Amino acid sequence: MAEKRMAEKRGYGQFCPIALAAEILAERWMPLIVRELLCGSVRFNDLHRGVPRMSSALLTQRLKQLEFVGIVERRRGGSGSFEYHLTTAGRELFPVIENMGLWAQRWLRHDLIDHANLDPNVLMWDIRRNVVGEALPRDGRYVVAFRLSGVPVSHRHYWLVFERGVVDLCYRDPGFEVDLFVEASLRRLTQIWLGHVGIEQAIRDGWLRLDGSRGDRHAFRAWFALSMFAPAGRAPAGSAGP
Repeated sequence: MAEKRMAEKRGYGQFCPIALAAEILAERWMPLIVRELLCGSVRFNDLHRGVPRMSSALLTQRLKQLEFVGIVERRRGGSGSFEYHLTTAGRELFPVIENMGLWAQRWLRHDLIDHANLDPNVLMWDIRRNVVGEALPRDGRYVVAFRLSGVPVSHRHYWLVFERGVVDLCYRDPGFEVDLFVEASLRRLTQIWLGHVGIEQAIRDGWLRLDGSRGDRHAFRAWFALSMFAPAGRAPAGSAGP
């Protein structure tokens, strides 16, 4: 029945390839779900962490739509739970999603850091999955505590726990000794993450504060990998793309 409803969905009624692609990809939340899949999330809970303002029911519906049109394949994972993997057609969407992000970096830069678009959970989840674990200053458990300002009390503290090649994002104090404290406002940390402000400039201007040993402060610059769109963020706003 669900597949029948999807097949009967009203479209634009045009043979234009853009119209047909837009019927799938221009639906609300759809590009963000594809973004999460392209970034390596395969489990439902991980996908939901990348789109926390989306209801679980709607995420389930959108995943079914993507599966129906051949962009996503649902499989049993090693733990027995279901996973969602991109098909060849889905992986070919990478340049589409990438260019949407690059375009926004060039032409909508100010809007990206508008208060309404800032979300600490999304930012920290993005940071967590992009960190370069090999750049940590030492082996064993390594803990970084983030203190954000300009957000409600319930969203001011986050912890990244590196252990045995796994990085966990904690929303409550895990109870481990902290190696490095990172302090910034949500807006400034987002600007740094997007490449709008360099790390060194942010430290000089007092927008980013690192509290830890000299080695830990230095290592932050290596393991804190920026957004994939950061290179475009360093170019002047509105500049022509490559």
